[in-house]
Amino acid sequence: MPFLEIIWLGTPLWMWLAFLAVVVVLLALDLGVLHRTQREIGVRESLLLSGFYISMGLAFGGWVWWQMGEAASVAYVTGFVIEKSLAMDNVFVIAMIFTYFAVPRLYQHRVLFWGILGVIVLRAVMIGMGATLVEKFSWTLYVFAAFLIFTGVKMWLTADKTYNVGASPALVWIRRRFPITDELHGDRFWVRRNDPVSGRNAWFMTPLFLALAMVEIVDVVFAVDSVPAIFAITTDPFIVYTSNIFAILGLRALYFALAAMVDRFHYLKYALSVLLVFIGSKIFVADALGLAKIPPAVSLSITFAILAVGTGWSLWKTRDAKRTLLTES
Repeated sequence: MPFLEIIWLGTPLWMWLAFLAVVVVLLALDLGVLHRTQREIGVRESLLLSGFYISMGLAFGGWVWWQMGEAASVAYVTGFVIEKSLAMDNVFVIAMIFTYFAVPRLYQHRVLFWGILGVIVLRAVMIGMGATLVEKFSWTLYVFAAFLIFTGVKMWLTADKTYNVGASPALVWIRRRFPITDELHGDRFWVRRNDPVSGRNAWFMTPLFLALAMVEIVDVVFAVDSVPAIFAITTDPFIVYTSNIFAILGLRALYFALAAMVDRFHYLKYALSVLLVFIGSKIFVADALGLAKIPPAVSLSITFAILAVGTGWSLWKTRDAKRTLLTES
């Protein structure tokens, strides 16, 4: 069909539709087959599902190679790895959110599933805006680069600080303006009950919906880092968006494994801060060397090296905590 060959955001429409079809199938498989009933997800299942989603993401990278060439595929994989790594920091914050609102593991998958749907839409909006800015104003890339360097330095300096969910301005604002129940009501986000102020029945948010709202808000904050990071790798909207979404799709599965061993990845945040500084610096270094850009293969190799050192150092420094945990269990 001719309309499928229409170029949209630099890529044929049929490729966008193929990507969306894969995403819909994965979400339907998750909700309609694997998790039709409400149940807790164990660490083993979490690791298996995470491995499946990572395999799907990399397989899509192979398809990108077939359709768009080696350079596009390497850029996709680099973006996928960066987003996946930054999402690990996001996982630790989500664990704090669930702890703060006392959300049982039984209901956490429901929150994460709907949270991912919101993320898919929000990332599309943010990436669309970023692509438009980069296309109209090429100097925007330098703003992104400077912001990444600033964010990386700030992340390093605040790595030991924990996220205070209760002090979030967004949460304070929501609590002041909406009626909220003090307790959970199963897996329901909203309940209808008597309002003691007006004496009438009204809809009340439950803490489960507040947890969902905070997950979405936190993702927007993290996207401010991750979206510019991938634009510093490639400005192709298709590569930027698909690598983002495939990395995020496995976030739910990854969460249940990582949440059980958050303390063992304490030093990973330092590696992520170095990674952000490296990505931001690439644009300025390339200009200084008179290059159009640092070769994607070089970027990918350095990215892997930084993350490997950060992960290895974290596991080594916390090996005593692992022994303690095994002894207690």
